[in-house]
Amino acid sequence: MPEAELNAWMADHVPGFEGPVSLHRLSGGQSNPTWRVDAASGQYVLRQKPVGNVLPSAHQVDREFRVMQALAGTDVPVPKVHALCTDPVVMGSMFFVMEYLPGRTLFDPRLPDMTPDERARTFDAMNQAIAAISTVDPQSVGLGDYGRQGGYVERQIARWTKQYRASETHQIKAMDALIDWLPRHQPTRPEEVRLSHGDYRLDNLIVHPTEPRVLAVVDWELSTLGCPYADFAYNVMVWRIEPGLFRGLGGVDLTGTGIPSEEDYINLWCRRTGRERPDDFDFYVILGLFRLAAIIQGIARRALDGTASDARAAEMGRMAGPLAEIAWEMVPKR
Repeated sequence: MPEAELNAWMADHVPGFEGPVSLHRLSGGQSNPTWRVDAASGQYVLRQKPVGNVLPSAHQVDREFRVMQALAGTDVPVPKVHALCTDPVVMGSMFFVMEYLPGRTLFDPRLPDMTPDERARTFDAMNQAIAAISTVDPQSVGLGDYGRQGGYVERQIARWTKQYRASETHQIKAMDALIDWLPRHQPTRPEEVRLSHGDYRLDNLIVHPTEPRVLAVVDWELSTLGCPYADFAYNVMVWRIEPGLFRGLGGVDLTGTGIPSEEDYINLWCRRTGRERPDDFDFYVILGLFRLAAIIQGIARRALDGTASDARAAEMGRMAGPLAEIAWEMVPKR
């Protein structure tokens, strides 16, 4: 690893830094390799764009850096970011360095090691953080030019259709059906423009080591200006996905667990953000499942190309078809 080059760069760009450094790969991070940097001055986290050929418009760690920098001081919990490096000489690709927050990454939304009260408070904290994102005024935090104004849903359908086709390894009939259905059934109401995280899930949160409290929302590479309903629905789709497929609650008996029902979770977000639930909210959940399937198909493609950042990428890639089928089953067949 280029630890000598990184040490020199951090000495020049990270306030208070003292070396030497050592790098330790963190688990997860299917898309962008993530490292813990240990140094005499403390611990840091480094998020890096994958080295090698990647899909157009993907892995934009510079956007992650910008949005977290802009959100400092808002109600959205984010890590403190230190510096961005666009010179590939240092690490082989663009990266940024942020603070290290000791905490938990919770992958199983059933939260098997928690009490019902802890589960309820964890889901409440997750809801509170996405509500905070959904109410940020982009202009007020310097993100008014962070994406295009309006037309988000239409662009998402087009973008993920294109990304899926570029990553396609075999035919998935449900994806083909969704690619036909989505553009013909998108909502026609004017879109409210708000900041969109783009991949808001439980496992993209850093939770306090012992308390059911969100310390930070991470993995902002898909963030842009978008539709708050679509962004929130991506979080809600966990209730539609079976645990054996991909970190879901689908089919789980939630009685006595402390985990809210999908309906209660949606209503809580609506109360916190002052919004009404639209009659066609399921469209946004279907779109979220389609996007996730396309993202996972991209992981499968990178596994074949040898550029995946995680050894489990090929295994994950097999989830794209079942996720698309869940989405297609939600489509009204009339």
